[in-house]
Amino acid sequence: MCMNTTSECRVDTLQGMGFAFLFFPGILLHIAAFCAFSKLGSWTDTHIYMFNLALADSILIVFLPFRIYDAFRCIPKNLLCTFLFNLHFLNMYASILTITAISVHRYLAVRFPIHARVWRRKKETAGAVCLIIWGLLITVCVVFREENMPDKLWTCYERRKDEPLHLGFMLLLLLAGFLLPLFIIVFCSSQIIYTLLKLNDETQERKGIIGIVTANLVIFVLCFTPINVGYIVNYLNEVPEDWQCKSVLAHQYLMVSEWIASTNCCFDSISYYFLLKHFYSKQ
Repeated sequence: MCMNTTSECRVDTLQGMGFAFLFFPGILLHIAAFCAFSKLGSWTDTHIYMFNLALADSILIVFLPFRIYDAFRCIPKNLLCTFLFNLHFLNMYASILTITAISVHRYLAVRFPIHARVWRRKKETAGAVCLIIWGLLITVCVVFREENMPDKLWTCYERRKDEPLHLGFMLLLLLAGFLLPLFIIVFCSSQIIYTLLKLNDETQERKGIIGIVTANLVIFVLCFTPINVGYIVNYLNEVPEDWQCKSVLAHQYLMVSEWIASTNCCFDSISYYFLLKHFYSKQ
């Protein structure tokens, strides 16, 4: 099964509607979140991590109209596409690494509560971690800037089949961008849940923490596993003689997996919930 991939614009109504479905609730949610952040009198290290997560998600959401427009009208392949392509995945990995940092932060607070309380530079540490995350990701984009130039794109948001990612770049994305964060998040989450379950405490707060940690772990796995599986399959898949004749199933899987990964920007609202609840309960 093949699809026509000539230079003519190919309308993808389902993709456009899918990302539009994410854009409208996502933009409203993040406006509410930033309103809450702007009213905070005193910031903690937790607020800094959550603000960084909201920032990464909101940048992805703000630029979703370009992807929606591309699905219906097609953006010409130029440097704007390179920028949008890089920005889309830059913010996805910024979310992944920030979620990882939040998991480590929670683990240290639960597993070593005394040390966490006496550490005096918690806010400075959180700010430094967030800056390091963005610095590393921007550096990777600069080093591998040739990977997503217009001549290597099939559409504005998809690479050519006969131009696979550089092996080193793909391994970096899989190992440092997904597998290592996944291992850290699974370890930290399981340790947090185990530690809290051992406590002789049946308060709603403990149950709430266990619930949100479990939910964040499940959402992370469900959102980011499909697209990373897609990287591997796409790289190992033999390039056909006519690369423009693409498997419909493979193409649809990539599009759906990217949409699933993008839904994380809305599911992160679980993390924002407690901040918003604390803020609006005082209004």
